Amino acid sequence: MKDMELIGASLFSSAGIAETLVHEKLVHFRVANELNKERADFYSYCYPETEMICGDITDDAVRGKIVQTAKKYNVNFVLATPPCQGMSEAGKREQFDERNQLIFYAVDAILRIDPDFAIIENVPQALTTQILVGGKVISIPDYLYEKLGANYSFNDAKLLHCKDHGVPQLRERCIFLLIKKRFGKAWNFPRPEPEITLREAIGDLPSLDPLLKEGLDETVRRFPDFLDKKEKAAAISPYHRPPVHSWKHVQWMMHTPSGKSAIYNEPDWIPRKDNGTPIKAHHNNYRRLKWDMPCRTITQNNGVISSLACVHPGRPYESEGQTLYSDPRCLSIYELMVVSTISPNWRIAPWAKESFIRHIIGEGIPSRILFVLISELYRVLKGD
Repeated sequence: MKDMELIGASLFSSAGIAETLVHEKLVHFRVANELNKERADFYSYCYPETEMICGDITDDAVRGKIVQTAKKYNVNFVLATPPCQGMSEAGKREQFDERNQLIFYAVDAILRIDPDFAIIENVPQALTTQILVGGKVISIPDYLYEKLGANYSFNDAKLLHCKDHGVPQLRERCIFLLIKKRFGKAWNFPRPEPEITLREAIGDLPSLDPLLKEGLDETVRRFPDFLDKKEKAAAISPYHRPPVHSWKHVQWMMHTPSGKSAIYNEPDWIPRKDNGTPIKAHHNNYRRLKWDMPCRTITQNNGVISSLACVHPGRPYESEGQTLYSDPRCLSIYELMVVSTISPNWRIAPWAKESFIRHIIGEGIPSRILFVLISELYRVLKGD
């Protein structure tokens, strides 16, 4: 089959994390839609050639503009990644959460744009989540089959494990791959690849001490090599820079071995409130990652030590007769980019704050996932 050029529209685009490896290489994204202005502005900075429509897709006028613009550019591929907070295990998961209903507007846009191909992505819970459409209770998969099944063939397996496709992260996603039936082709997930451990992914990067909230002078007093480490890290990337943490959190993590949570430390080094009361926490809070397995799922709150499994694995060293552990900090932005397979050439807007950058990385699809799925589509179309 003759090579086909993919012209894309990105719905619920956020800041465009998923697109970093494919944009202008495998897909020419010409239109994108995002509700949040800060994310939309970031997307436009990253991809200035894409026409960004900032607005609420549930608004008929906004959705109409998306469709009209997509038709102007002859869009034949749609990427739809509706927000997942209503279904996520990290949320309240209320029945008929209005955010779950956003799939309705994604489907409406796909029907009106009529692309040859589409990817609809969400959390694994989308496979069992029910929505309310026109007074009818229906599961998200059944709704997609009902509305799109006449013209599109769907992939067989729907649950994708990122670790099986060159991503050093234990992230799972529900992904529907849609291809027009007229092609007579099956578009499925590519064959699994060997897992990449965190040691393989970031083990060779320079060690970093945290920058203490108590100030640079206190940081250097506690960590005499802080500035030297910072300089060596900056030579790798300006985004391999020390995260900022309070001394009490850092102390707890200095006494926490790789793969363990500080809540299981010796009594003197467990997380405590200011009044001395032990903090009640989930077993994955205050947890260091493990070297010899892929990184745990990166969350939006990945810059906070008390969050879910986001602290560097560290390495043991001896100090004044006791064993401590290096890198008592969350992963740096650059390390997050590596484990999320974001292109090292990613254009980060200079005005973006670190907390914002961390948030959009945590909510984005690892970039390599879109790359391998689109590469598989090209392979299928060529008949390889």
